[in-house]
Amino acid sequence: KVGAMIYSVLNCQEAYAKAQCVPRAKLAEAQANGEVLLAHQIITDAYRTDVRPLLAQVREEMGVPTDPMAAYRASGYDAKVAEERGLAATSGGYQ
Repeated sequence: KVGAMIYSVLNCQEAYAKAQCVPRAKLAEAQANGEVLLAHQIITDAYRTDVRPLLAQVREEMGVPTDPMAAYRASGYDAKVAEERGLAATSGGYQ
């Protein structure tokens, strides 16, 4: 569950960073002029931006792992929790 939560946070961070890439003045001008296709292109171009390097840089500046999922996997948390809970021998699920 923790891994899924981390992915959710990463997706939110990526979406927020992409939203910040939208050139607001150009978008407002296209909207004011009724240029729907241009406005669509402006938003689409922003959302196609690969913001992962930027997010990694921000994380590095914050002193946190640049790749949160790799850090999570390396932490061994899943194995520790599985050991503490104990795996059911027949079902393969948690008891």
